[in-house]
Amino acid sequence: MSRAFLIVMDSVGCGGAPDAGQFGDEGANTLAHIAEACAAGRADEGRSGPLMLPNLARLGLGSAIELASGLTAPGLTGETHGLWGAATEQSAGKDTPTGHWELAGVPVPWAWHFFPQDQPAFPPDLTQRVADLAGTEGILGNCHASGTEIIARFGVDHMRTGQPICYTSSDSVFQIAAHEDSFGLDRLLALCEALAPELHAMKVGRVIARPFIGDSPDSFERTANRRDYAVAPPEPTLCDWVQGAGRKVYGIGKIGDIFSMQGIDETRKGTDAVLMDHLSDLMDKAEDGALVFANFVEFDSKYGHRRDVAGYARHLEWFDAQIGPLITRLKPGDLMLFTADHGNDPTWTGTDHTRERVPVLAAGVLPGQIGHVTFMDVAASVADHLDVQNKGPGKSFL
Repeated sequence: MSRAFLIVMDSVGCGGAPDAGQFGDEGANTLAHIAEACAAGRADEGRSGPLMLPNLARLGLGSAIELASGLTAPGLTGETHGLWGAATEQSAGKDTPTGHWELAGVPVPWAWHFFPQDQPAFPPDLTQRVADLAGTEGILGNCHASGTEIIARFGVDHMRTGQPICYTSSDSVFQIAAHEDSFGLDRLLALCEALAPELHAMKVGRVIARPFIGDSPDSFERTANRRDYAVAPPEPTLCDWVQGAGRKVYGIGKIGDIFSMQGIDETRKGTDAVLMDHLSDLMDKAEDGALVFANFVEFDSKYGHRRDVAGYARHLEWFDAQIGPLITRLKPGDLMLFTADHGNDPTWTGTDHTRERVPVLAAGVLPGQIGHVTFMDVAASVADHLDVQNKGPGKSFL
């Protein structure tokens, strides 16, 4: 019996989305622009020279970028030995749940609610509800902001007053940052859990707990205890199909949160370095017929949103070096498939996700080109590999 390792490189897009202009993202290309910056010597902080991703390039990463966008990414060309193509998203979104649900076979049938750029960003009844649940006189923030910036700006006041820091972004999210010690991690998680059903009823995709530590703006640091309280998928996903067939489903990273634990048997969390250890461990321990579904988020959270080109390049090179030995450990019949959920071009304006196609690269199967596919075809292909019924609209490219 076969196993499948579905690995999402969060935000590692490759440009070319046909509707990118509708999102203000025409011309965005996360991978190609990072590769161009590296080749031009504009990403030499902590690394130097052209972008070096020999393992992903060998699977066909450079070819996928060129197929998706028509751009040739410096340093990523050469002979390919994997199955490769580019996937286009059908749902009208560029957020995490939309991308992951569609990769798991379920497009989003509704329009998400987004909070306006105005300040305050949230309606008074919502802010009062948060304060009531938190037992505080009010909230801090109440605006669009980056997670690190808003902690630096309001962290001291938060520790003094106890009021939660609430903010949003261009995604459909309501985020609450609070200090793990002075506010309490359990208290933060309970607040988000209590608030989530009301936000979900508004079609806000996620309520996100953002715990942090430290005692000053210079030392504040977000921890790995983040938790996403996401709207449940509207239909059974690939995870449910596999679990319903009596197989084990492992979620690595925030997969369990994204799918509200539907169809997930076991979840493992941590930094990307820890997640890589979990992936390595499951290559030895995952049962025949299992699905291991992983999300590596730090491309997006640490480097894409912060528009850190060199940091993004470093993380790509770290990831590539880590997955090389894992590919050689695939057992006969195993599939390892790499893809992404959206883009986050660190050379782009603003700090938001970018609407892009994503690479689809596979090891453990016969090499070749699959061309342009949809996100939903990823789910259909994994189901095909595991000999599980595909209950979605996608078609297998295997």
